[in-house]
Amino acid sequence: MSNNKRWLYLGVGTILLIFCGLIYGWSLFKEPFGQVYPDWSLSQLSMTFTISMVFFCLGGFVAGKLSAKLKPRYIIMISGLLLLIGFFGVSRLNPENSASSLTMLYVCYGVLGGTGVGFSYNSVISTMNKWFPDKPGLASGIMMMGFGLGALILGSVATSLVASKGVFTTFMILGIIIFVVLVVGSLFIKNPEAPKGEGGAAPALEGMTTGEMLKTSSFWIFIIWCIIANSAGLMVINSAASIAIAFGAPAIVGMVVSVFNGAGRVIIGGVFDKLGRKNTMLINMVVMAVAGVSLFFGAKTSAMILILLGLLCMGISYGGNPTISSAFINREYGPKHFPVNFSLGNFSLIPAAILGPMISSKLVESAGGKYDTTFLAIIICAAGAFVLWIVLNGACGKDKK
Repeated sequence: MSNNKRWLYLGVGTILLIFCGLIYGWSLFKEPFGQVYPDWSLSQLSMTFTISMVFFCLGGFVAGKLSAKLKPRYIIMISGLLLLIGFFGVSRLNPENSASSLTMLYVCYGVLGGTGVGFSYNSVISTMNKWFPDKPGLASGIMMMGFGLGALILGSVATSLVASKGVFTTFMILGIIIFVVLVVGSLFIKNPEAPKGEGGAAPALEGMTTGEMLKTSSFWIFIIWCIIANSAGLMVINSAASIAIAFGAPAIVGMVVSVFNGAGRVIIGGVFDKLGRKNTMLINMVVMAVAGVSLFFGAKTSAMILILLGLLCMGISYGGNPTISSAFINREYGPKHFPVNFSLGNFSLIPAAILGPMISSKLVESAGGKYDTTFLAIIICAAGAFVLWIVLNGACGKDKK
């Protein structure tokens, strides 16, 4: 594509995903809600985020199906409306009725918010990939960096609003702002005009149907690889601040990991475009292994430099996973059915979001608060991912025959 406007569209798409990425900032709201509803347990509060992630994946799947009938701008507008209704609903919670408020929170933030974000995420990434057939990794990486850093970039704004306006008013303000940004930004999100082939007809897009993709062994091997890689990352990412404090570093190190998480999405995306899927996945696994080894020996020797190196490497590795997923599915199964195929790939986030934190918490608890076994588990995950990578290389060749 020679159209220079594609970079403008990519920039707008990234901004939209920054605002959608605020849903990852649920941890910013847990304490304020806990103060209003002291009878809510930590697990009940955490369930809000789990529900939002499940419906994020479901929303992406529905958006993929709708993309065959609706223009991307309309899907994003629907996304904005869902988020507006959801956030407005959160703002109307009753502090005097904790039981009904918890249910309403699950529905408004978890179901409506998660679905709305899934709509925009799938629509923006699917559309922008059509503008960048020559740089799918870089384009995906830039957009996913915005999505991953959304909570970090807008987190201070949300925190300030909570402190000055209260948590309920904050959700009303954020709902309106996100709605306006998505509606205005949607006007810049459109599919490129297909180039004309011989006889003036647009060449048909190539690619497997969703049913055909699901019949390939490569897809399922890749999904298991994603689950292992993301689980390993979440053993650390969700507890980066706690890990830093445990080894004598300030909690701000957790924020630094978030920055490297975002940077990893762009770095790995650029590597994918230049070196291809096979080499990029290998590099990502090497970085994951370095993270595990550095953290393990850092814990054994109390060397903070090794702990910091491990945290930063894990941020890069974990950040690269969604970029690899987007670029792999686009390259391996083609662009024609990418919106739906990509949404199915995102479902790997659900088991990873359950397994990673659960394994880590169990290991830390059984080790009396120490992280040695958690870091060892990361090394084991890297070894398992490497074995799957070898199997995947063979499966990809067979599926294309």
